Amino acid sequence: MPVAVVTDSTAYLPPELVRQRGLTVVPLTVVLNGAEGLEGVETFPDDATRALGGRRVSVSTSRPAPEQFARMYRDLLDAGADAVVSVHLSAELSGTVEAARLAAAQVGGDRVAVVDSRSTGMGLGFPALAAAEAAAEGADLPGVRRAAADAIDRTMIYFYVDTLEFLRRGGRIGAAEALLGTALSVKPIMHMPDGAIVLKDKVRTASRGVARLVDLAVEAAGDADVDLAVHHLAAPQRAEQLLAALTERLGGRVRSTYVTEAGAVVAAHAGPGLACVVVHRRPGLGGRGSGSGPASSGLVGAGSVDSGPVGSGPDGEVEAR
Repeated sequence: MPVAVVTDSTAYLPPELVRQRGLTVVPLTVVLNGAEGLEGVETFPDDATRALGGRRVSVSTSRPAPEQFARMYRDLLDAGADAVVSVHLSAELSGTVEAARLAAAQVGGDRVAVVDSRSTGMGLGFPALAAAEAAAEGADLPGVRRAAADAIDRTMIYFYVDTLEFLRRGGRIGAAEALLGTALSVKPIMHMPDGAIVLKDKVRTASRGVARLVDLAVEAAGDADVDLAVHHLAAPQRAEQLLAALTERLGGRVRSTYVTEAGAVVAAHAGPGLACVVVHRRPGLGGRGSGSGPASSGLVGAGSVDSGPVGSGPDGEVEAR
């Protein structure tokens, strides 16, 4: 039987792709003003966007429990899978990887392998898809895990936000830095070397932000054929503009494209207006082009998606006053 592949809801994969590739998706939890819901099942981007637009709102996110992972792993193995490879968002952003590893130890480390994507969004999605493809071709557990790891090294993400305020509320940047950025109308472009958020550039306008994302994505692509993903949050026109500019610049080297709205977990920490581009270099000649090197990927600010300011514990809260 094939190796089963598990990922989490922050991959923001198109639902039809999840079905086609036989992926199992574990949702993270979002709490909006005390109402708890599973991302992509009970709570959606519009819910978080509306909540964040209020004058006073409490938003928090949390990882799946280890017991939830363990139950899913056992179900997949009982259904006939030989093994499970579980690929998740960066351990720098969330405790999801830790929860998955605890569950794997309970179920049996020889049958379950957990992979830290050092990313989220389609920076996680592309490695999960690579793992599923390897599994469909009959690869064993080490082979499927290796396929995910190779895809991680060929995937880079850059993202732009309209305002630093949501990153500040979630403890991702300091209040002084946010105030300065607001006063100067600075809009950051981020990336994630080795899974941690790093400021890549600063721009003054949304149009310059989109243009800079295109330049960075083209640089990351190098000479490779690429798959592209664009994420947005309440900004579909911005996503369309970004994808059009990318396909024009990269031409026939674009093999596939995906456009999805980021979910409620990322919405809680990035805010409306988010624009993100994910570049996945295809293997083969030129596959490590000028953009080669460690994966740089992510969608949200430094600290944990499901934590407050660094070191504050497993649950995070965004409060608007």
